[in-house]
Amino acid sequence: MIELSHIDKRFGETTVLHDVSLRMEEGSVTALVGPSGGGKSTLLRCINLLEIPSAGHLQLGDARLDITPGQKPAWSAVQAIRRQTGMVFQNFQLFPHRTAIENVMESLVTVLKWPKAKARERAMELLTKVGMAHKADAWPATLSGGQQQRVAIARALAPSPRVLLCDEPTSALDPELAAEVVEVLAKLAAEGTTMVMATHDLRLASKIADRVVFLEAGRVVETGTAEAIFRSPQQDRTRQFVATVTAAQTG
Repeated sequence: MIELSHIDKRFGETTVLHDVSLRMEEGSVTALVGPSGGGKSTLLRCINLLEIPSAGHLQLGDARLDITPGQKPAWSAVQAIRRQTGMVFQNFQLFPHRTAIENVMESLVTVLKWPKAKARERAMELLTKVGMAHKADAWPATLSGGQQQRVAIARALAPSPRVLLCDEPTSALDPELAAEVVEVLAKLAAEGTTMVMATHDLRLASKIADRVVFLEAGRVVETGTAEAIFRSPQQDRTRQFVATVTAAQTG
């Protein structure tokens, strides 16, 4: 379970998140959608504290962080939340000097201090799950974008995080390669993996999300099921956004 209460985030004088409160249940898939600059990626990064909120409360499982404006949170409290998250980035961010399997093994060996044999077994299990076992010994530069993103998903899953966070996981890919990644994420969703994703891809969101949150100017405009948001949004701004993006993605 993830609970965000009255989250604000400021960069200098600019406020990019305004009083955001959301609850995401265990095993759910939540899609954050909205125009560029609306706060999707910042909110996602606040969940795993790559960005520390300026104010508010964050709970992930049993770990809770209360942010007091002007005070730096305790590192132990930050780590307690980060350890429960896995992050998939827009541009893959694989280590170029590590093979696919070594990328997946890295956190297990370096952070969790697993023996290499145990880490390799876990990494191969995950590469198999994402359809990349045949490329275990390949270098990232020899892989397509879709293949690299699938390896990145396996890497994020390696330490068995409580929640998988995906920041625009298909936006750097052409439609055919994006379909590979959507298929993997849909499989994980069907298996009950808790996911939160920031995405412009409404087809991805409509296929695998239980719940959609529409953000604009750092505020939650509307939340609901994927069907409700994409078929019968209640807010005019949501309706306009969905119509515009749908037209662009089907045109």
